[in-house]
Amino acid sequence: MVKSLNEIQKDFPILNQQVNDEQLVYLDNAATAQRPTQVTTALTEFYQTDNANVHRGVHTLAERATADYEAARRKLQKFINAKEPEEVIFTKGTTDGLNLVASTYGQQNVKAGDEIVISITEHHSNLIPWQQLALEKGATLKYIHLTDDGELDLDEAAKLITDKTKIVAVAHASNVMGTINPIKQLAKLAHEHGAIFVGDGAQSVPHIAVDVQDLDVDFYAFSGHKMMGPTGIGILYGKRALLEAMKPYQYGGEMIGFVHQFESTWAELPYKFEAGTQNIAGAVGLGAAADYLTEIGMANVTAHEQEIVNYLLPKLEAMDGVTVYGPQDPAKHTGVVAFNLDGLHPHDVATALDMEGVAVRAGHHCAQPLMEYLGLTATARASFYLYNTKADADRLLTALQETKEFFKHGSIETK
Repeated sequence: MVKSLNEIQKDFPILNQQVNDEQLVYLDNAATAQRPTQVTTALTEFYQTDNANVHRGVHTLAERATADYEAARRKLQKFINAKEPEEVIFTKGTTDGLNLVASTYGQQNVKAGDEIVISITEHHSNLIPWQQLALEKGATLKYIHLTDDGELDLDEAAKLITDKTKIVAVAHASNVMGTINPIKQLAKLAHEHGAIFVGDGAQSVPHIAVDVQDLDVDFYAFSGHKMMGPTGIGILYGKRALLEAMKPYQYGGEMIGFVHQFESTWAELPYKFEAGTQNIAGAVGLGAAADYLTEIGMANVTAHEQEIVNYLLPKLEAMDGVTVYGPQDPAKHTGVVAFNLDGLHPHDVATALDMEGVAVRAGHHCAQPLMEYLGLTATARASFYLYNTKADADRLLTALQETKEFFKHGSIETK
């Protein structure tokens, strides 16, 4: 890495604290990442020096704010290798971006008898919009299921995607099992049948290099807060030809060309889809997060997480009473690992780990159909990022062992 791990950790002062008299180990990165000082400083500096509304004034602050906002768009364009900045739309996040596509492209192009194909592993954000669209239009919703190894069944996908398919929507990486899905292959399959492909990049963009042109996805949505940017900001990438043919998602200021009493025209891309005052500071902060990741290098981020997962998975799988979900091959994982401890509800496990200073997530992870498919109600989930270490993995393993001992014997050995 350009920066050492120690230097990276110093950029995240929130990690330097104790929780329940223990040094914090933050392993809830799939829910939201922490922010480096470079991002929080960018936000503060914007509000203290450049704050104004964009595209709406000729005074100096308005021009500086507009320049900051559009510079952030270009940074994100480069970060995902979109062809042009007009294909990069600021949204509130992944959920907003996916709903935008369903409410515009989906409404305009899906009709009764058509088919929409998604996977059983989808986050609710990439499931409910298509479910409700299918119900409203009388279309059929189909699910790609899993192989015994916990990967998407591509043979089944090839059978499910037909000439009746209009939309295929699949996450690039699972938020539950960490599986990296072959969306380039799925996009190719969709295109062979005249369908479009929508990618959910919430769990991939922060962790692996993403090239939307190489993947040949038609739409791709992701959130800023999972890649160390602010909350309430995200990106929807869309191919220009598709975006131009779509109706606006929302109406109001900024997204108009000209407004008459009884009709209106719309602004050019990307502004047609950015109604009202946007999260300008959030965009600036997201640009700073992209700068930070670019400086470190996404290949280095991926390699670092891979090293931790390679270290953790065999030890976790060897622990008595622990069940790990998803591919057993560490190379097929992001830094997300879902597991359960026999006889304990995941919420109890997460609470016990928190008493040891280890923060993990517990629940259905907004993926209830996957839980039903696996015969579960919930799991615990540890998710690692670039500022985590093998020592953090050891703390998780030790805390899990102590949790087992506590619920077995009613006490934890004094350290």
